[in-house]
Amino acid sequence: MAGTLAEKVWRDHVVRKGTGGEPDLLYIDLHLVHEVTSPQAFEGLRLADRQVRRPDLTIATEDHNTPTLDIDLPIADLTSRTQIETLRRNAEDFGIRLHSLGDADQGIVHAVGPQLGLTQPGLTVVCGDSHTSTHGAFGALAFGIGTSEVEHVLATQTLPLAPFKTMAITVNGELPAGATSKDIILAIIAKIGTGGGQGYVLEYRGEAIRKLSMEARMTICNMSIEAGARAGMIAPDETTFAYLKGRPHAPEGAEWDAAMEYWKTLRTDDDAVFDAEVVLEAADLEPYVTWGTNPGQGLPISGRVPVPEEIADENARVAAERAVEYMDLVPGTPLRDIAVDTVFIGSCTNGRIEDLRSVAKVLKGRTKAENVRVLVVPASARVRLQAEAEGLDQIFLDFGAEWRNAGCSMCLGMNPDQLAPGERAASTSNRNFEGRQGKGGRTHLVSPLVAAATAVRGTLSAVSDLDLAGDVDLTSFDGSPLAPLDPSVPMHV
Repeated sequence: MAGTLAEKVWRDHVVRKGTGGEPDLLYIDLHLVHEVTSPQAFEGLRLADRQVRRPDLTIATEDHNTPTLDIDLPIADLTSRTQIETLRRNAEDFGIRLHSLGDADQGIVHAVGPQLGLTQPGLTVVCGDSHTSTHGAFGALAFGIGTSEVEHVLATQTLPLAPFKTMAITVNGELPAGATSKDIILAIIAKIGTGGGQGYVLEYRGEAIRKLSMEARMTICNMSIEAGARAGMIAPDETTFAYLKGRPHAPEGAEWDAAMEYWKTLRTDDDAVFDAEVVLEAADLEPYVTWGTNPGQGLPISGRVPVPEEIADENARVAAERAVEYMDLVPGTPLRDIAVDTVFIGSCTNGRIEDLRSVAKVLKGRTKAENVRVLVVPASARVRLQAEAEGLDQIFLDFGAEWRNAGCSMCLGMNPDQLAPGERAASTSNRNFEGRQGKGGRTHLVSPLVAAATAVRGTLSAVSDLDLAGDVDLTSFDGSPLAPLDPSVPMHV
């Protein structure tokens, strides 16, 4: 029976087919856990006198509440300290592997899974975090779940789910210099809206997608949720296999050969039918930035802040009026004229080694704009160690940026790295909702290259706005893969 990639993975994991309107029961291959959504789930197990069904398929790390400075000191914030201490106690009580602060494999859960080789094609992956869609870049069916579902997976290693619809998003051609995977996904969300993917699993296809590195593919799948989708997927290929080979939990020897035989079947059949399809031309893209308060309110950086009165649709007009007011923008202002107070480079969207390398290439030999604060936060401790081994940290420090320890950091206001009321940020993270990076903070979502150029000029900028007589080679940003994180980096911080 012909099927899409998502349908094939779904079929391979059905434990019990739902009847009479009941959902299917799916087996879960990998359960990722962090400190925010797990406490109530573990307490539910205690109250029911249950154990974790498959602790070997469960892995925990500390990310949302972790400080990115002075990680060897007690956590100052009582709520954050309590959540992290609770996770540590739960991991010990239930026999779950945990990577804590100071461990080289600590970091944002969606960076840790791939770099350890735990995330693999054809798996079902869940976590109590919406950006679990990141793992779909490997051809896994990966999605976020709620606290009650976290408890269900811990107790049974299964999850009841109603089948999703499928949507193909085809990106034809090649990206122009200076445009990246972040610009692809911002352009997609701007096109279909934050609800355009609701009820769907998105499959990203086309030449532009195939030419992306694994880390760039993770960026795209990461933000599928911002289009309202339940998950995003990319079919595995030689790029996927090269990234996985040799990682700590990747198959070896005969098991690798058997895995490859299965993985190569994980592609949408030529005669499979999607429920919907969207097509973009990569050559038409340029760096995108958001101007409003949701990821769908984005435009090419050459654009201007919308004039609400010129928007015909009433709902869109009202939303634009509210967004312009909150963001304290003047309608019609060129986006390149918007000055920022802070540049944040990090998060599960863009805190990987490839992102840091591209930023360092732009910042090297330059100094930051006056009165602009720049935070560079690796997505994992191992990425931090790799960056330091390559000398990237010194480039950031010489530029005038702050070099931090791993964590979610300024992606969300759950740790000390927050915007003050009224502050404006160019952020490589995934959400720009009101107060997302701190109460009253204003967020413009950008790619790492736009973040770097903005840090140099002080206003929203593309790399093409810089004096390129120096050492910035734009051909290195065309989607060609960079070397993956070196797993031989020593396991200490």
